[in-house]
Amino acid sequence: MDKLTPLKPVPSLCAVIAALLIWFVIPVPEGVAPNAWHLLALFIGTIVAIIGKAMPIGAVSIIAIALVAVTGVTNPGKPGAALDDALSGFSNQLIWLIGFSIMISLSLNKTGLGSRIGYYFISLFGKKTLGIAYALTLAETVLAPVTPSNTARGGGIIHPIMKSIADSFGSKPELNTSGKIGRYLSLVNYNINPITSAMFITATAPNPLIVNLIAKGAGSEFELTWGMWAIAALVPAVCSLIVMPLVVYWLYPPEIKSTPDAPLFAQDKLQALGRTTLPEKITLGVFALLLVLWAGVPAMIFGPALAVNPTTAAVIGLAILLATGVLSWDDVLKHKGAWDTVVWFAALVMMATYLGKLGLIGWLSQTVGSGIDHMGMSWVGGTILLTLVYLYSHYFFASTTAHVTAMFAAFFAAGIALGAPPALLGLILAFSSSLMMSLTHYGTGTAPIIFGSGYATLGEWWKTGFIMSVVNLLIWALIGGVWWKWLGYW
Repeated sequence: MDKLTPLKPVPSLCAVIAALLIWFVIPVPEGVAPNAWHLLALFIGTIVAIIGKAMPIGAVSIIAIALVAVTGVTNPGKPGAALDDALSGFSNQLIWLIGFSIMISLSLNKTGLGSRIGYYFISLFGKKTLGIAYALTLAETVLAPVTPSNTARGGGIIHPIMKSIADSFGSKPELNTSGKIGRYLSLVNYNINPITSAMFITATAPNPLIVNLIAKGAGSEFELTWGMWAIAALVPAVCSLIVMPLVVYWLYPPEIKSTPDAPLFAQDKLQALGRTTLPEKITLGVFALLLVLWAGVPAMIFGPALAVNPTTAAVIGLAILLATGVLSWDDVLKHKGAWDTVVWFAALVMMATYLGKLGLIGWLSQTVGSGIDHMGMSWVGGTILLTLVYLYSHYFFASTTAHVTAMFAAFFAAGIALGAPPALLGLILAFSSSLMMSLTHYGTGTAPIIFGSGYATLGEWWKTGFIMSVVNLLIWALIGGVWWKWLGYW
């Protein structure tokens, strides 16, 4: 008889206690609906269980979905509606973009194209592991202005290349060899994404919303154009992109640091692979098609009527790979990581979404703004505090779009009321809206794709994310602030 898989008692108990304390002991604040507070209790309990690894993350998420449905916190008195709410995460397009991107990446390994790409990058930059990190950084930066989906860019395009390079060095989670190079490159791979997302209005979906919110909040005083945003981001972004691989290198230095013979080794491997096969050509064509569709090229050329949704593009790509036989349905079914990611990310997105819909996040942002006002702080201190609260509250979000929608306008208005220059405050909050992605393994769509590859542990991921959030904040607030002053933005 198979043994039962036990719960880890200590983290499980901590999760239960955290949820019960918030639900039953801590009074519901004035202005907050009881069911919103109870949903917060379930959400905090879920996060504690995930952090403590009480169970596999997918199992914790199924329990969370069940608790939301059973307790009816999203729709009191309507069990059927509460069940619909609990399962609503699975109807989120972003969830399936993540899942399909992971499935599509199978083709790189199955056809050998991934190895070919990996060896090619090594042939160019393989003398130093740090050189490979900067090659990935440059590649994503070039793609950023024309790729509105940061998930498609970092998770669907750059990550498969990063995996191929790590695999070529024999650095694989299943072999317990992530420390060779894979852990370092995966952490770099992810932490590029928040920085490039902050660089252009068109680099991630919430940025156009931020431009609109700033324009409404500041009136005619300050309105960001595409060029103004890009110029404002240029200097701090370049600094962050230079510093980030060095910080990660200091935190988790790869075992393989110098590989002087790697370029020649890679060339030998490329020759051994021979000519590009038909399955490789099909895979390469699919990735080129996805890049064109994700970048919005049809809409740019022919108008918005031919715009293709990023998730639709991913479905098309997967369908082509299945129809041509590059991937089989069994290949897709056996990819546990993809299905596991769909389950746990859907649960977190659902809970974070309803925390916003039920008004708890709005209450939090309003409370913070009025609290700072009553403290009598100057606009400088108020701006710093608002930025810190705004950025680090992303621990409670599984979507940057939801975070921006729930909190940006209130925090921007609170800062304006304190006397902060609209341009300075708007830029800091706008760029923080992307930089905060670094914090967690669920903070944006790119995160679960790269984290799901298993190169870094949860602790390593969160530690790196927090340290990078501090480094990026200092760079963008100090160097960025001086740069924006020189530009005359404030």
